Amino acid sequence: MTHNKIIKIFAALLAMTPLSALAEFKYNLPEPAATITSDIYDLHMLTTYVAIIIMVLVTAIIAYSLYTHRKSTGYQADQKFHEGWFGRWSWILVPVIVLGIDFSIATDAIGTLNKVETYPEADVMVKVTGSQWKWTYEYMEEGIKFTSNLNKLPSDHEFYLRDVDKPLVLPTHKNIRFLHTASDVLHAWWVPAIVYKKDSIPGYINETWTNITKEGTYRGQCAEMCGTGHAFMPIVVNVVSADEYDSWVVAQKEATAAAEAEASSDKTWSKDELMSRGEAVYNTSCAACHQANGEGLAGVFPGLKGSKMVTEDQAGHIDIVLNGKAGTAMAAWGAQLNDLELAAVVTYERNAWGNDTGDTVQPKDIKQLRK
Repeated sequence: MTHNKIIKIFAALLAMTPLSALAEFKYNLPEPAATITSDIYDLHMLTTYVAIIIMVLVTAIIAYSLYTHRKSTGYQADQKFHEGWFGRWSWILVPVIVLGIDFSIATDAIGTLNKVETYPEADVMVKVTGSQWKWTYEYMEEGIKFTSNLNKLPSDHEFYLRDVDKPLVLPTHKNIRFLHTASDVLHAWWVPAIVYKKDSIPGYINETWTNITKEGTYRGQCAEMCGTGHAFMPIVVNVVSADEYDSWVVAQKEATAAAEAEASSDKTWSKDELMSRGEAVYNTSCAACHQANGEGLAGVFPGLKGSKMVTEDQAGHIDIVLNGKAGTAMAAWGAQLNDLELAAVVTYERNAWGNDTGDTVQPKDIKQLRK
């Protein structure tokens, strides 16, 4: 193989590498859709291009040297290379060039980090709470709160394990501030197209911010290993215009008010009504651990089918659903579900899978135990 052929091969590799990396978009960060993620993306691409160029050049020099100066040609190493002008200046120019590149990258990195840590006045503030294995969103000034759970889709679906029942909704061209925390273990909320990653820590508040410039649906994932259901914590954000967002807020407030009024009413619900609502709540909030058939996972999550607590101790059953159980993965649902939802799911668990206790739990029973 001639020297010219070797040079042409490495030139081709240099030209192809960045293009092939960008062609397979799923192997790179997604296209940024916010001001802060655009800065992060630009910094990422700068370091990527510099690293690729250095890698290709160094590899080409090594390959060329190994081929040209291989022992089989009888080549004798130049023992006085450092005495020539090129040898002497190489020890100066190479470090200066490398340090110059490093300084340029560091300057951009410092500027980006300063933007990340400089929080503008918020137009929208959302508290994001991670739990095994779901996200709860609370719009602090609008009084809207809901839980976002995995939307179970067939394994061959495009968004298998990447879709939710209730996405977060945000407006464009508004400063959005996120408050991150967790109710059980460490989680991390990350939607790379619109906001940078931040850990969600129990008992602690972290903050991030963004200003989204493009409407669309953006997807992310819990980025902190949080247990057996870690893969079941996708994030979906629908970004809409400011006018659409305002309309959505009004609709959500009306729906929240109606749900609260329904849950706090003095109505006595029939067993069939409670069972129907309870099944929906169970499949959304409980089945990931206790399984759809109520049999749980041996040694990990206890089964509810035939459980003495479920079939006999109604007060204890309500208490553990309402307040959780310390030292276990059983979360407290009192802050996440209203009185009607809690009454319905307890009724369902006490009468599903052959438990057939005949018991019904009313919202007023939950309300009394909250006190």
